[in-house]
Amino acid sequence: MNYETRCVKIKLKQNSLEKVREWQRTINERKAEALATLRDEGVILETVFLDQTSEGDFLIYVMKAENFEKAKETFVKSVHTIDEYHQKFKEETWEDGQKLELLIDLENYE
Repeated sequence: MNYETRCVKIKLKQNSLEKVREWQRTINERKAEALATLRDEGVILETVFLDQTSEGDFLIYVMKAENFEKAKETFVKSVHTIDEYHQKFKEETWEDGQKLELLIDLENYE
């Protein structure tokens, strides 16, 4: 199956790192629920990095999905409480975001 790949750079609001660390702990503690939402959305990979620069703090999201439009529609209709938590986190901490240009996307799995 062919998957779409996306990388997004999210600028965080000032003084958000404490909430980011809390979110990190929560997602890792509720990993089974987080994975269930990914399965529902058709997402096979979601990896998040923290980038701290002189311009501010950023989250770098790397994702692979069957179809990102379908994933978004499923997220909006989600009944998982962890998705409500994630939406609140985004509202409280995300300032801006931009999709990064994909240059190379190699896959070595079936």
